[in-house]
Amino acid sequence: MPLSTTQKKKVIKEFQTTEGDTGSPEVQIALLTTRVDRLTEHLKHHIHDTHSRRGLLSMIAKRRRLLNFLTKVDKKRSSEIEKKIGFDKEPLKKVEKAEKVKKATKFGKVTKKK
Repeated sequence: MPLSTTQKKKVIKEFQTTEGDTGSPEVQIALLTTRVDRLTEHLKHHIHDTHSRRGLLSMIAKRRRLLNFLTKVDKKRSSEIEKKIGFDKEPLKKVEKAEKVKKATKFGKVTKKK
């Protein structure tokens, strides 16, 4: 379900860098974040909606790519937008570490000391 025009204008006005800015990475990230939040709420009620889940995952990936691009171009702008939208990288790092440990123990690469 797309954002209404008024919601979109509100988000653009809040995150634009200059007057009339609609395509900067900050605005794109903010719009994707609002769409991700709305779709997440939808999926809480409609658990078996796999088509929407796939769309959600692609939006999250696109937002991640935009954040990586902005980090390469200007770290200050990147950190500001992350604070503004409430994006936190730390939980992702913890999950990734846990998955690596789980895979390593699954295949017997990590040995326990006796």
